[in-house]
Amino acid sequence: EVQLVESGGGLVQAGGSLRLSCVASGIAFDDYAIGWFRQSPGKEREWVSFISASDGYTNYTDSVKGRFTISRDNAKNTAYLQMNSLKAEDTAAYYCAADVWGRTEATMTFLPYEYEYWGQGTQVTVSS
Repeated sequence: EVQLVESGGGLVQAGGSLRLSCVASGIAFDDYAIGWFRQSPGKEREWVSFISASDGYTNYTDSVKGRFTISRDNAKNTAYLQMNSLKAEDTAAYYCAADVWGRTEATMTFLPYEYEYWGQGTQVTVSS
């Protein structure tokens, strides 16, 4: 059984930081790209960040560039999203997802339907 389990969410004041973790099991983690997405009530799921499986490529949506950092530790089957300088508009449920085709920069995707596996989400609430 494939599982992606997010953790690290919580309530933080604007300007604060959180680090989200995504632990994978049941897949060959280093074969999968990892994406982070977020969704607020009444809004569509939004792509936040991507890290490729094999060439270390990363990318971010414009609103988080310079504030968020995605990384992965294949030995621990874990991906991370370090979020600094948090803003009220970052409030959302955050999800990690795995894509077996996103091995390199050339094959990265920000489309939710192209990810094969999803976690259950972790809530991030930023108070202003």
